[in-house]
Amino acid sequence: MQNKFTHDEINLVCIYNPGNRKGAIDALVEMRGELTQEEAELRELTDSVLGKLQAMSDGDFDELELVPDFDEE
Repeated sequence: MQNKFTHDEINLVCIYNPGNRKGAIDALVEMRGELTQEEAELRELTDSVLGKLQAMSDGDFDELELVPDFDEE
């Protein structure tokens, strides 16, 4: 499951993760609602992450290695 998330997606989940899958989804939905038209790239990234989070189980989420890495690849 870990490899289904890109580097940027993992970082986004780390930023908006309160500790559980539902909380991460709720936080990302709220953040997405605040994005401007100029933030289309972040909106696309957020939509991708939301789709993956919604498709996984809580158990799968708990197994993710959510370690942020903000260094450039």
